[in-house]
Amino acid sequence: MNIFVGNLSYQATEEDLQKAFSQFGNVTSAKIIMDNYSGRSRGFAFVEMSDDAQAAQAIEKLNNTLMFQTAMTVNEARPRADRDRRDAPRRSFNNRY
Repeated sequence: MNIFVGNLSYQATEEDLQKAFSQFGNVTSAKIIMDNYSGRSRGFAFVEMSDDAQAAQAIEKLNNTLMFQTAMTVNEARPRADRDRRDAPRRSFNNRY
């Protein structure tokens, strides 16, 4: 099961997530999403666990718990909506003034 972790402290590392979720079962991967421009965490992550029952227990126990004094939001990840890149808004960095 793929798990979404939101409101993640900027201090948190992938190893911290691995440790927190591994209390409930086998963690396949833990990935903090980083900003492409600044290289800083965007404040959310995805954790993948091999067993759905263990993942459900991790979601139940870890939702609204503190990691580095920030209450995490933990729930099952929803599938990413397909998006046509041509419909995405375009950013212009040339006309700032």
